[in-house]
Amino acid sequence: MRILMISDVYFPRINGVSTSIQTFKQEFERLGHSVFLIVPDYPAAYATDETIFRIRSRQVVFDPEDRMMRYSDVVRLRDELQKLELDIVHIHTPFVAHYGGIKLARALGIPVVCTYHTLFEEYLYHYIPWLPKQLLRFCARKFSVSQCNQVDGVIAPSSVIVKLLTDYGVVQQIATLPTGINPALFANGDGAKFRRKLGIGENSKVLLNVSRVAFEKNIGLLLEMFAQLHQDLPDVHLVIAGEGPARATYMAQAKALKLEHSISFVGYLDRNTELLDCYKAADIFVFASATETQGLVLLEAMAAGVPVVSVAAMGTKDVLKEGFGVNITDGTVADFSAKVSALLLGKARYETLRQSAIDYAATWNSRHCSLKQLTYYKQVFTAESLSALP
Repeated sequence: MRILMISDVYFPRINGVSTSIQTFKQEFERLGHSVFLIVPDYPAAYATDETIFRIRSRQVVFDPEDRMMRYSDVVRLRDELQKLELDIVHIHTPFVAHYGGIKLARALGIPVVCTYHTLFEEYLYHYIPWLPKQLLRFCARKFSVSQCNQVDGVIAPSSVIVKLLTDYGVVQQIATLPTGINPALFANGDGAKFRRKLGIGENSKVLLNVSRVAFEKNIGLLLEMFAQLHQDLPDVHLVIAGEGPARATYMAQAKALKLEHSISFVGYLDRNTELLDCYKAADIFVFASATETQGLVLLEAMAAGVPVVSVAAMGTKDVLKEGFGVNITDGTVADFSAKVSALLLGKARYETLRQSAIDYAATWNSRHCSLKQLTYYKQVFTAESLSALP
């Protein structure tokens, strides 16, 4: 197949959407398919090639990490795309990419699908706090329904999100198609090197969170949990990897807890080098977000042999199974801290969970997930072709 993916975010902007797009693109190409991308340009340096159309963009007012593509530049690609003889358009984000993707698909006479990567109703109020939360939630749901019903097929990364969209009122077909990982990639990494860089002793225990440093990721709970844990286990260090609008707030919280010397905010890490070292440096991966549509970092940590202590909410319910590389917490500070402590102090229990994490992550192989998505593309493509018959 010849596939066009369009997104308002992509590398060098690091997040789950960028990772998902790159993972599927690489797997599809290994399987002999052609994948083209329409994504924003960025001020920072980035890799590109002849399969990637970089669109002029400007900074988003309320979210300086992200960019807004020029819609006119997107739709102006129609004639060039016509020459590529594309089979399907896949939209990954709901802004310029959504409307530009639909415009291009209709102009090219090919089907268009979208993936619902982001649970907007759970985070809009963090960025527009002056409007009532209920109003924002209502608007987010109506917006999601409108967009999902405009396309020929909807992909959700987890069954929980499928049910949510159905309850919203989405009538379009919704397929549950998660993004997989390449487990072999996360077997690499130099944990000792990463610890030396941060000045963490080789005998110290390291907790790790990898995510966008945003309010909806609930990192404040991790800091509260760590404060309680630190009272009994002072030789523990917490690493927060990622960037985002809540970084200053969480750094201030760490300082208020008098733990700024035991908590490191390390920013974005290169996925092919530094991030692998970071995973290998960790003893336990901790996660508190209740807004994920999947939570790929959980599987990445497991693949690196790092047991997880996490809440299981929304999309992570499909990923996390108690005892399969994870101990699930109820999300209270006391329970979270107790589960982390028990795992750090129980050597046999820790090793059992560590090995099960590696085994479980291997079942989420990106090749298998990509083959399922290709099958879905073909179903949508066939259905669209049949509907066009006289």
